[in-house]
Amino acid sequence: MTAQRQAQDLLDFIDASPSPWHAVATIEQRLLDYQFQRIQENESWSLAPGGRYYVIRDDSSIAAFVIGKQALAKTGFKILGAHTDSPGLRVKPQPLLDSDKLLRLAVEVYGGPILATFADRDLSLAGRIAYLDSDGNIASRLVRFDEPLLRLPNLAIHMNRGVNEDGLKLKKQTELPLIFSASVEQQLPSDRFRQVLEQASNIAADRILSWELNAYDTQKGVLWGDGQLFYADSQLDNLASCHAGLTALLDAPTLDTDSTLVCAFFDHEEIGSESCKGAAGSFLPDVLERIANSVGNNPDDYRRSLANSFMISADMAHAYQPNFPGAYEPGHKIIVNHGPVIKVNVNHRYASECISEATFIRICQLAEVPYQKYAHHGDLPCGSTIGPIASAKLGIRSVDVGSPMWAMHSIRESAGVLDHTYMIRALRGFFSNR
Repeated sequence: MTAQRQAQDLLDFIDASPSPWHAVATIEQRLLDYQFQRIQENESWSLAPGGRYYVIRDDSSIAAFVIGKQALAKTGFKILGAHTDSPGLRVKPQPLLDSDKLLRLAVEVYGGPILATFADRDLSLAGRIAYLDSDGNIASRLVRFDEPLLRLPNLAIHMNRGVNEDGLKLKKQTELPLIFSASVEQQLPSDRFRQVLEQASNIAADRILSWELNAYDTQKGVLWGDGQLFYADSQLDNLASCHAGLTALLDAPTLDTDSTLVCAFFDHEEIGSESCKGAAGSFLPDVLERIANSVGNNPDDYRRSLANSFMISADMAHAYQPNFPGAYEPGHKIIVNHGPVIKVNVNHRYASECISEATFIRICQLAEVPYQKYAHHGDLPCGSTIGPIASAKLGIRSVDVGSPMWAMHSIRESAGVLDHTYMIRALRGFFSNR
């Protein structure tokens, strides 16, 4: 597949996944296309060598794995970790504000988005609802509004004369509510919102109990630039890494493996991972331990398997933007379309260390993929990833890597077409190398 076709497949993947819950549903469908079998956490597991399985926790975290043909204690796990969530705006429990003959949607900031990029965009809603089914049990269903439903109109420059000098600054409490509708007299806003959810879900409004919904940009992803060497979309951080890891796992040679391969995609990375389904929770340790138990490992064998394991934490990296040279560490300018980035931080905000760096470099060399190294500007606080969290929890040697991108945490991010292909090739090599 050409680099442009792989990038377009990524854009299709993202456009089908406007929320973490939709992202897991999209991943699940691709796994089913490759004969992966879903297993449940509340059931016993019987896993066979060469078997393909996946498990989902609370709809927005998923782990897919292929059981290796060799002893797990000898080969260990090969793990690719990434995250399904992206920063943005989430709907509050009491959502509609009725004033000045307009209905606005009250939202809360999730993670650390660039708020100004949400202004003047064609926004809509996606996520999940919880409801009572016909038997009186609580169930959930995905919800997505395809048409533009919301907008955050900018204040005219005539009323904000300093915007071009000072930047657009939005007060989170009072200036982020999204315009939704004209006010309807003699109708409570809460009733109106449930009616809208009923139209999208076909669930009666009085049976809808709660929701988790985020605003998303309805504009589809595109290839752009001379020769279409770049692509743009929302949620590149971090669905691009999920797509690269999943594509590498599903490559035919990796499905016939001596080692046990794992792709773990977590929710809640953007808010610290401290949840039952985040990387700081028990999801990945539970999955790995249950795999080990199912293939006959005793506790000592399991610890040996962890000691022989390696994890790649894949999260996007900051590409050099030449309009802002002062923001970057000298000597560490990451160039788009020049290969995967090894991310290093001496305070261990990234999991990379000397040996894990060298391991990923060797993976790239064998796959004939260029690579780059990144360190953050010394006067700026460094972000973090699931890498240090999962590595510390499991005691597994890990490296943090990512594809270069511009405008991280914007509602419209950009990256390089060649870099996505390079990352897939590197991860395929990681999974395929026996």
